[in-house]
Amino acid sequence: MIIRIENLVKYYDKLKAVDNVSFSVERGEMFGLVGPDGAGKTTIIRILCGLINATEGSLFMLGKNIKSEMPELRNSIGYLSQKFSLYGDLSVDENIEFFADIHGVKNYKERRDELLEFTRLKPFRKRLADRLSGGMKQKLALGCSLIHKPKIIFLDEPTTGVDPVSRRDFWKILSELQNEGVTVFLTTPYMDEAERCNRVALMNKGKIISLDTPKNIKTAINKSVIEIICSPVREAYKLISEKLKIEVQIYGDRLNIVTENAGIDLPAIENVLESSSLKVIDKRIIPPSLENVFIYLVKNNY
Repeated sequence: MIIRIENLVKYYDKLKAVDNVSFSVERGEMFGLVGPDGAGKTTIIRILCGLINATEGSLFMLGKNIKSEMPELRNSIGYLSQKFSLYGDLSVDENIEFFADIHGVKNYKERRDELLEFTRLKPFRKRLADRLSGGMKQKLALGCSLIHKPKIIFLDEPTTGVDPVSRRDFWKILSELQNEGVTVFLTTPYMDEAERCNRVALMNKGKIISLDTPKNIKTAINKSVIEIICSPVREAYKLISEKLKIEVQIYGDRLNIVTENAGIDLPAIENVLESSSLKVIDKRIIPPSLENVFIYLVKNNY
């Protein structure tokens, strides 16, 4: 166990941002805090990095007490914040050199070259950080956070605002980091990213509402999803919600209905739509996605 949190509470004045949270992270694991803005994810990651103090609770990392021994832990962790926080008027090389100096890394040049190769930034090493794309900036920030070879890397919504190709490349890099034995602790609002983690904690309003592997979380609710493609989709949504009192989720041109008994609910849904002359283009029964499960848990329990 590399991180252990027990009964963590954090107040901002009267607002309880983190509400009695407990969990642990294993060495070499990719662990994700997942949830919407305001769920408490960033607060937890900032507490673990020693940037803000907890109001209550016990926190341990690498066998040390985070509250009292944080100075001894700093060179064992890397941190990538939500916002690009490097120096725009320095080149890629110079930014990495600067962070090497901060962490007291003397012979950094070989390590810097490794990171530039690792992050695919070698062709851009002389370019100013301000002239990099959003995805390249995030890769540079990651490289800077890895210059001192941390045992744990904390990433706060690292792919928010990043284009799909750079996002895919970033996840390849994280997988390679994990293969090297680095513990990856990240926050994300994206459920498809959460699927890549070994374990995830789903958060809402400062609380953990489910914690397990993505697979186990999806199977634990013991439900299936009716997926219907129909037109017009918003009218169909309104009809099903009002006439059948069934919870419906809209995804683009399709509807998802989380159900315990698809065999009964599907014919009832078709009857309602057909009676209003709405065309069902396609239908199928599928396993729930992590996003289906999260929305279901929030609406039914929290």
